[in-house]
Amino acid sequence: MGVARRRRLVVLVAALAALLALAGCGVTRGDDGGENRRLRMMIPNSPGGGYDQTGRAATRVMESADLTGRFEVSNVIGASGTVAMQRLVNERGAEDLLMTMGLGVVGATYTNGSDARVSGATPIAQLIEEQEGLLVPADSPFETVADLVEAWRADPGSIRVGGGSSPGGPDHLFPMQLAQTVGVDPTEVNYIVYDGGGPLTTALLGAKIDVGTSGLGEFEGQLADGSLRVLAVSGEERLDAVDAPTLVESGIDLVFTNWRGVLAPPGISDAVRDQHVALLEEMHGTDAWQEALETNGWVDAFRTGDDFAEFLREQDERVASTLDELGLL
Repeated sequence: MGVARRRRLVVLVAALAALLALAGCGVTRGDDGGENRRLRMMIPNSPGGGYDQTGRAATRVMESADLTGRFEVSNVIGASGTVAMQRLVNERGAEDLLMTMGLGVVGATYTNGSDARVSGATPIAQLIEEQEGLLVPADSPFETVADLVEAWRADPGSIRVGGGSSPGGPDHLFPMQLAQTVGVDPTEVNYIVYDGGGPLTTALLGAKIDVGTSGLGEFEGQLADGSLRVLAVSGEERLDAVDAPTLVESGIDLVFTNWRGVLAPPGISDAVRDQHVALLEEMHGTDAWQEALETNGWVDAFRTGDDFAEFLREQDERVASTLDELGLL
């Protein structure tokens, strides 16, 4: 082989090696973070539910802002979030997986007797708080909360209360705590479980229940057309989008809020956890996320790290003590 030919071959091999090195760097960069990073978001309820709305809003913001690559979003349905929680725990060490969750999942793990508790996962961030509302059909005889409370006290079992949460979830805990506050025995509350906002709406409009308890984001259409009314909201302040007083304004000393956040599987490294936290911090700082909060009537309740871990421990204790008082544990 001639000298010139050997030189051309050396140059070709060097160029090919450099190209492969660059390609390898690209793969690593995509795996480690940045706009090429691919992640999964698991949602523990059906499409259109509260966790679904929150998770998909967050992933849309992160994708559109090029904070990460495309998310693979999947709804894992079953046992009010317990099935998804078990799957999250089973994927120990998975660095590409996140899951939306909230108060309902905390309660469901207790009432379903699951060992896959939120305390066994990796806390990433709390995103929002959401008020509960007391919903009635337009033709309901209850014009105010006082009307409802008067009838409830007179005959607790006659008032059919529907919610989109199984026992231990926010739609269940809220009326139980409300009953306790107004002097109704929680064990006498006639609570009926519905699988999310759609069935709950049908039950309200079909007069199968007298009052519904839920977050209000899933009922925007019915509230706008007047087919449903809100007697009161459960937070500290009124909601701009809803013409209804707070319970405190109505003379009832109760403030109750639902919340949603994001977990990762157990067993991930501190570096990956910090990477997830940083991603959600970037998302939280975008104008698009602030618009999502306003559009959905969500209260910004962002916290991460040790603050969120401590909050989860407090929520665990809150749910366990409430369910114990109700004789459900």
